[in-house]
Amino acid sequence: MRIRFGDCTLDLDARQLQRSGRYVRLSPKAFDVLKLLVEERPRALSKGELLERAWQGIFVSDASLARIVTELRLAIGDTARAPTLVRTVHAFGYAFSGEAFDEPPGAVQPSRCWLAGEHRRFALVQGEQIIGRDPDAAVPLDSPRVSRRHARVVVRGTLVTIEDLGSKNGTFVNGLRLEGSRELMRGETVRIGPFSLVLGIEGAAGPTETEVTRRDE
Repeated sequence: MRIRFGDCTLDLDARQLQRSGRYVRLSPKAFDVLKLLVEERPRALSKGELLERAWQGIFVSDASLARIVTELRLAIGDTARAPTLVRTVHAFGYAFSGEAFDEPPGAVQPSRCWLAGEHRRFALVQGEQIIGRDPDAAVPLDSPRVSRRHARVVVRGTLVTIEDLGSKNGTFVNGLRLEGSRELMRGETVRIGPFSLVLGIEGAAGPTETEVTRRDE
């Protein structure tokens, strides 16, 4: 069984974590805690339950659990100050609060959607992916005019939606500043900082994909 969330894929059988298509090392206990939180989502798990189930009777302190949560947050691109995936339940424990999708064993998720820039095409997988300055983002854009977590793209089949994540300079679709989230159609242009990206969808009706140029700083 594989579970997708954000720009990550958690393979429960292989005990592997991928982020933006790259394998991320997790200690065995960090994997166990992440697995428990994801499988029990959205239920909050107490510190006692996490310690009992992940350490199986071996006595460790709450500080050990806190270090493990810090490790797994770093691995999946989350933070304690502004969590989007692993939420601290004060004086109780932790909960997985992000949107996650189970992928049945053997399921194949071919990429039928992409964002095309001047020098690179970014394949979009099923589920959620982040566009931003963070080099671990699914669509990394290196510019000071781009926020680390600038926008979110969600793919459901060939339905693609985009949402700005409170970026300083905004996200623009076809020249209009994005407010909230909206569906993207094939051939529409997303502008983030100096970058212009055109959505491509294999086999979808819509305007022909045009040449994409990068605007000068």
